[in-house]
Amino acid sequence: MATPHSNHSSIGPQDAHGHGNKGLKGLVIGAIGVVFGDIGTSPLYTLKEAFSPHFGLQGNHDTILGILSLVFWALVIVVSTKYVAIIMRADNDGEGGIMALMALAQRTLKKGSRSAYVVGILGIFGASLFFGDGVITPAISVLGAVEGLEVAAPGLHQFIVPITVVILLGVFMAQRFGTEKVGKVFGPITLMWFISLAAIGIWNIQHDPEVLKAFNPWWAFNFFVTHGWHSVFILGAVVLAVTGGEALYADMGHFGPRPIRYAWYLVVLPCLMLNYLGQGALVLKHPEAVSNPFYESVPEWALYPMIILATMAAIIASQAVITGAFSVARQAMQLGYIPRMRIVHTSTDTIGQIYIPGINWILMIAVLGVVLAFGSSTNLATAYGISVSATMLIDTLLLALVANALWPQWRRWVLPLCVVFFVVDVGFVIANGAKFFQGAWFPVVLGLVVFTLLRTWRRGRELLGAEIRKEGLQLDVFLPGLMLAPPVRVPGTAVFLTAQTGMVPHALLHNLKHNKVLHERNVFLTVDTMPVPFVAAEKRLKITSIGDEFYRVIVKYGFMETPDVPQALMRSCDKGGIYFDPMETTYFASRETIVAIAHRGMPVWRDKLFALMHRNAVPATSFFRIPGNRLVELGAQVEI
Repeated sequence: MATPHSNHSSIGPQDAHGHGNKGLKGLVIGAIGVVFGDIGTSPLYTLKEAFSPHFGLQGNHDTILGILSLVFWALVIVVSTKYVAIIMRADNDGEGGIMALMALAQRTLKKGSRSAYVVGILGIFGASLFFGDGVITPAISVLGAVEGLEVAAPGLHQFIVPITVVILLGVFMAQRFGTEKVGKVFGPITLMWFISLAAIGIWNIQHDPEVLKAFNPWWAFNFFVTHGWHSVFILGAVVLAVTGGEALYADMGHFGPRPIRYAWYLVVLPCLMLNYLGQGALVLKHPEAVSNPFYESVPEWALYPMIILATMAAIIASQAVITGAFSVARQAMQLGYIPRMRIVHTSTDTIGQIYIPGINWILMIAVLGVVLAFGSSTNLATAYGISVSATMLIDTLLLALVANALWPQWRRWVLPLCVVFFVVDVGFVIANGAKFFQGAWFPVVLGLVVFTLLRTWRRGRELLGAEIRKEGLQLDVFLPGLMLAPPVRVPGTAVFLTAQTGMVPHALLHNLKHNKVLHERNVFLTVDTMPVPFVAAEKRLKITSIGDEFYRVIVKYGFMETPDVPQALMRSCDKGGIYFDPMETTYFASRETIVAIAHRGMPVWRDKLFALMHRNAVPATSFFRIPGNRLVELGAQVEI
C-alpha cells in the first residue's frame, strides 16, 4: 500500500510508492514491459497508414522526410515533453491516469461548484474514451503483427483474422489466472522487441542516410506548406505514433516516474525513431514497400522470427490495456461512477493485480466484434486515434488547471506549453474527426455509450440518496425519543450500513418494527471513498460515541483500494477503539428496489436504465466483504 507523501500534487524528482533507488534497473525493465507495450507496437502500422490510398500521398523524398519529421516531433512534444517531463509530475499521491488527474483537479476547486462539475464531466468522458481505446488497441496490435504472414506468404491472407481471433481469445481467457508470473517475462521480451526495432532500423538507414534529415523540423513545416491546408489530415496517421503515451502517466503508480523516464529516454524513444527512420529509408529506395513498410524492412531470414516477436509484443500491449481497463474500472467503481462488480485479486503480494470478470468479458466481446467487423489493421487505423487524441486534449485542459492552482513557481512556463499542447491536440482531434464516417464513429459512439452509463449511475445514486434522505429521520432526534421507552436489548453488536450519515438507517427501523428488539451495541457505519489513491492506516477509521452504546463509524478508502469492512473493524481495537467480536457481530443492510416514475429526476429511459444497472450490481455487502452468514438484508422500494 502506498504511503501518501502529500495532500496534493507536487513537482519534483520523486518516485511513487516509495520506490526510490531500490531495484532501479529492474523497475526500468518492468516499465518497458508493461508501460510501453502500446506505443512500442505503433511502428507496425503508423507509416503503413500514412501512405494508405485515402491520404493520396506519394512516397517521394520530401513527403517521406516530412512525415518522419512529424512523427519525431509528435513524439518529442506529446510524449517526451507533455507526459514524461511535465504531466507525470502531477501525481495524485503517487498515482496517475485521467481519473487520478480529475480527482486532483477537482480538489483545487470549490466542492459542488460548476467548475468542479465540468472537470468531473471532462474526466469521466476521458475515462469513457479510454474504454474505446481498450477495445481497439488489442485488435489493431494483434492484427498488425499477424499481417506479417501476408508478406512472408501471401496465400495466408485468409487465415489472418482467424489467427487473430484465436490469439485474442487466449489472452482474455487467461486473465482469470492473473499476470504476475507472465509479467516477469514481459520486460525482457519487450526489451528484445525494442532492440530488434533499432537493429532493423539501423540496417535500413545505412542504405539511405538521407532520412536522418527528418530531425530538422523544417521538413515538417515544409510538408504543410507543400500539401496545403488539407495536409492537417495526415495527423490522423501521425497520432498513431503517440498512442499509448497516456499509459506512461496511468501506470506511474506501479513503477514511479524515474524508471519510466529512464526507459523512455534511453531505450524506447531511440529504438522507435531508428525503426521509423529505417522504414522511411526503405520507402525512399523502394517506393513499392509502402504497402507494409515495417515487414518489408525486415531481412528475409528474420521475417518469421520477427512475426513471432511482433505477435508477442502485441499480446503484451493488449495485456497492458486490459489490466489498465481493470484499474480504471475499479477507480470508477470507488468514485461511484459504475455499479459495483466482483473484483478478484490475482496476487497475494501486489495489490494492483486484479481481475474483474464483468469488464473482461465485455471487452472480449467488443474486441472480437471489432476484429471481425474491420478485418485489417488498415481499416482499424481509420477508427483508431479519435479516442486517444480526445483523451490527450482533456489531459491538457486538466494539466493547465492543476499547474495554475498548485504550481505557482512553474506555471509561468507550464501554462504557455499547455497552449502548444492544446494546439497539437486539437489538430489531432480534427484530423481524426475527419475520418468519422470511415470508422472513427465507432470509438466515439462507444465512448458516448460508456459515458451515458457512467453519468446515469452517478446521477441515479444522487437521486436515490436524495429520496432516502427525504423520507428518513434525523438520528439526533430519533435516538433520544427511542431511549425514553427503549425496546428489549439483546446481546451482541449490530452494524447498520448506511450511506447517509446523520440519518436513521432503514434497516434499523425495519428491525425495530418486525423484531421489536435492540442490540446491546449499535454501530452506524458509512464507507467513504476519498479523492486520493490510498488512505493511511491511521486515518482509516473514525469512531464517535453518541451515547447509550450507539456509535457512528466512518471507514475511509482511497479510489485504488478494495474495501474490506470486517477487517477494518477488527483493527479498531488496536487503536483504542471498540472491540468487534466477529461471532457476536451482525450486519444489517437495506437493499432498495428502484421504481422509475415519469417527471421525476432523470428521463424515464434513464431511470429504467439505472434500475437495470442497480438490479445487476454486486450488493454493497458483498463488495465490502461482509460475511453472508453474519448478514441480514431488508428490502425497501424507492421511487425516482
